[in-house]
Amino acid sequence: MVRFDSSAIWRAEYDADERLLHLWFSGDDKPYGYRDVPEDVFDALCAAESQGRYFAAHIRDRYEVVPPP
Repeated sequence: MVRFDSSAIWRAEYDADERLLHLWFSGDDKPYGYRDVPEDVFDALCAAESQGRYFAAHIRDRYEVVPPP
């Protein structure tokens, strides 16, 4: 689990075996999942200056969404 100091995304978890990225957005207590995300995309998200901008440019609308339960 990784926590961010971001106004958009406050937490992320990545399952490398499943290639599943879970993101907790500000104001939400349940995660959204993204399928088939390569590990290097997760690493780049963690290293980004702005996780929100990285998400918008490299994750949103590119991977299948698994909505929160």
